[in-house]
Amino acid sequence: MTDNIKQPWILEGYKIFSKEGQKGLKVEVMARKVDKSKSSFYHLFADIECFTEELLAFHLKRAKIIAEQERLCDTIDPALIHLLMEVKQDLLFNRQLRVNRSNAVFKQCFEKANQLVGNAFLEVWAKEIGLESKPKLAEIFFGLVLENFYLQLTEDTLNYDWLSDYFKNIRLMVAEFNKEMVEF
Repeated sequence: MTDNIKQPWILEGYKIFSKEGQKGLKVEVMARKVDKSKSSFYHLFADIECFTEELLAFHLKRAKIIAEQERLCDTIDPALIHLLMEVKQDLLFNRQLRVNRSNAVFKQCFEKANQLVGNAFLEVWAKEIGLESKPKLAEIFFGLVLENFYLQLTEDTLNYDWLSDYFKNIRLMVAEFNKEMVEF
């Protein structure tokens, strides 16, 4: 029952955090958006710190669901890209965790979420970029690409065309690297 009462707050807080990070989590603003009193928030969560802990737990639950969906993707384009388009808010939330990873709790949540979703897709990732015979290299490269991905990710860039071009460029880069290695 309590979860049902908390849900509107969590969903609104998740949305706000995805766009503005922790600094955007203002009780008065959220209360207006969910059409509840500020005292209702404090009754349910005690303070912003407790609320943020619940947002992080919610994000990890979402990451597990996304990882399960990623396991069903057999290609990056279009399967993974379609999934990423469905989970935009989760990606933007994760980006905020990355941007604010000087906060140890955010860093820990960011790393756990990335591990969940990364592990779910590594095999297809390696195949799609032409590194299936080098799974460790594919995993290391995935980490670098993920870091770069979050540096470029914004609400505006997060669209099908940008994602398709992004992954196309990754494939081209690996192909060029492999060509250079053969010539070397």
